[in-house]
Amino acid sequence: MATIKTNIVLQYGSESTTREELVQKAKDAYLNATGKKASDIKSLDLYVKPEENKVYYVVNNSETGDYDL
Repeated sequence: MATIKTNIVLQYGSESTTREELVQKAKDAYLNATGKKASDIKSLDLYVKPEENKVYYVVNNSETGDYDL
């Protein structure tokens, strides 16, 4: 089966962000908060809550944090 190129854009109010921006900001927030290296990240789950203006993340199924959307 052929791979389909996709693009995801989250629009909320007058703002918008892409999947790539959400992932990069979560990685940056995690690395800044913990002092760890990017290679320490094995998995990353994001929970986007536009009504709270927050993105919550879970790294490696155990470490959590958040950042402002």
